[in-house]
Amino acid sequence: MIELLTANTPNGKKISIMLEEINFKYKVTTVNINRDDQFKPEFIKISPFRKTPIIIDHDNNQSLFESGAILMYLGVKSGKFYDVKNRTVINQWLMSQMAYVGPMLGQHHQFHHYNPGKSKFGEERYFKISERIYNELDERLEASRFLAGNDYSIADIATFPWIARHEWHDIGLKNFKGLARWYIEISNRRAVQKGYDLLNKGEIIPKI
Repeated sequence: MIELLTANTPNGKKISIMLEEINFKYKVTTVNINRDDQFKPEFIKISPFRKTPIIIDHDNNQSLFESGAILMYLGVKSGKFYDVKNRTVINQWLMSQMAYVGPMLGQHHQFHHYNPGKSKFGEERYFKISERIYNELDERLEASRFLAGNDYSIADIATFPWIARHEWHDIGLKNFKGLARWYIEISNRRAVQKGYDLLNKGEIIPKI
């Protein structure tokens, strides 16, 4: 059984979506980052950077931090969505999400959604970067059904929850044909719908 320790964030949703997709038994343990649960000594032991999500695989008492590494682990363990023949391509798109898409959209959230009006420079900078990300993803998805090719993979699972915050971005997802098509297709997957509702409170994937 997998225990997922997380807050209700895009990075946490990556893992719950993956667990639903591979049909693994799991439970969610909520980490309240607003109360600084991530800084408790027992949490730091398994998460040295004080970040969520974390998983504990109780089948072998293995704990993992970093959402990309967790997706890779679950892909190998389940044999799903991390095809060996296409792994090099999958890794490139997964690392792009980890190093670029997530961090930059996250900064856009901070300046544009949580703290508007505090830094004109920050708002303009991260809006432009986020708009560029939309364009770059759209270019890829005009040419490819999924990010790493014809097959749905952990690269798509990693990226989807960040684009699912498109209402916060104010960029206009509907104007990006390839990205919007990809978003709708993934939104219609039953496992994605269940995993997106991380805390089982009826949270629904935002429509375009």
